[in-house]
Order: sequence, then structure tokens, then C-alpha cells
Amino acid sequence: MVSHIKKFETEDDVAVALAKYICHLSAKFIAMHGSFSVVLSGGTLIDTMRKLTESPYVDSIHWSKWLIFFLDERVVPLDDSDSNYKLAYDGFLKKVPIPECNIYPIKEGLSPEETADEYEHRLKHLVANKTLRTSHATGFAKFDLMLVGMGPEGHVASLFCWHFQRFEKQKWVTFITDSPKPPPQRITFTFPLINSASEIAMVVTGEDAADAVKVALGKHANDHYPLPVQKVSPEGTLTWFLDNKAAPWNLGALCVIL
Repeated sequence: MVSHIKKFETEDDVAVALAKYICHLSAKFIAMHGSFSVVLSGGTLIDTMRKLTESPYVDSIHWSKWLIFFLDERVVPLDDSDSNYKLAYDGFLKKVPIPECNIYPIKEGLSPEETADEYEHRLKHLVANKTLRTSHATGFAKFDLMLVGMGPEGHVASLFCWHFQRFEKQKWVTFITDSPKPPPQRITFTFPLINSASEIAMVVTGEDAADAVKVALGKHANDHYPLPVQKVSPEGTLTWFLDNKAAPWNLGALCVIL
């Protein structure tokens, strides 16, 4: 894994840098493979992607080549205010011309376990028909870019510190019924699937997650039982996008570059 840590003064600076980064990767992967597979998460990430809906990006990106997936999802109707799909649609997807058939939300009306199994089955079908690439190292689907946020206690996706799902090795998608954050029923990509990605952007802004950032990137990061975020280790490149509130100290003295 190659890791880069990029720190900016403000969240708006992060948004600009993230748009440039995504635009570059979009052009790169479309030129290489004819498509750009992007995995979205919830939280503040969608808002930080806002610059992509503005000039010059909105008019220069080949949106018809994008494929959109969801890192984790609440098992609620897609029009529910808790839905990550609705968050992404309202804040991003309805503002860019990605074909509806290229967007892959969960199937509604199933139990959490059934929802996870159905989503995994769909991903495997897309691998089988060559819509998604395969990691030669793991055999899991290989997404081009995962856009990941982090919770205040260091969780990513719906993989929490005290849940056994963070140790899952075989499944691509798993489920939980007791999330510490409501709503309790969710599905989530597992770490083997997350880490099969070509590129992961870890986007963390605001002071709420500063303590977890310090643990994850500090000089003692490898001394203790790791936070879930510390298990993020893609086959390709991990790039941290931080603002001053999320990392209000000298990263040069504390961060670990792998």
C-alpha cells in the first residue's frame, strides 16, 4: 500500500482538492478500462463532493462512464431520510448526468441479511459479466475508487470497533442489526472488499474525529489494538484528505507514511 496524507486549511479547501483528485482518477480509469467505478459512503462526504457539481468539473467529466455503489447502507426505504442513497441523490447524483442504470442502490423490502446477500450477489454478477474488475490478489471485486469517511470513534463504513463484522474474511457484504448509531439495521462492505480497491480516499473534516485521526496517524498508531480505520489498506493507494480541524497539529511529526 502507498499512503499519502494531504492536509488543508479549511473544509472548502478539502472540497476543491477532492474534486481535482476525483476528476483526475475519472479520466485515468475511463481511459484505461472504459468506466469508472466509484463507491460512496454517507455522512459529510457527499457535501464535500459538492465541487464536482460545479464548473469546470461538471462539464468536463464523462459521467456516462461512471458506476456508483454504496459502501454501506441503512436498511430503510430509499426515500427515507436515513438512506445513504437519498443523501447521495439529493446532494450529488441528481446534479450530474450519471445514467440511472449505472447507479446501484440496495433492493428495498428485504431483511438486513437478505439485503446484504442480494447486494453481494449483484456485485458478483457484475464481476462475472466484466462490468467490474477482479482483484488478482484477493478474488474480490476491484473498485476504482472508494470514497470513505470516518466516525468520531474511528469506524468506517458500518464496521464498528466492538462488532465482529470487522473481522469478516469471506463475505463481500455483511449486515448488522445493532448499530450504535441509528438506524440499527445496516449492510456494509467488508474489509477484504474495501481493501481490494485501486484507490481509497479517506475524507475527514471537522473536529469531531480529531482524536481518532490522531490515533490512526500518530507515532503510536501501531502500538495498540487498531481502530477500524487502521484496517483500511488498499492494494493501490490510500489518500487522506484532512482539514485543520480534523488534524490541528503538526502531521510531519506524528504521521506514519506506509
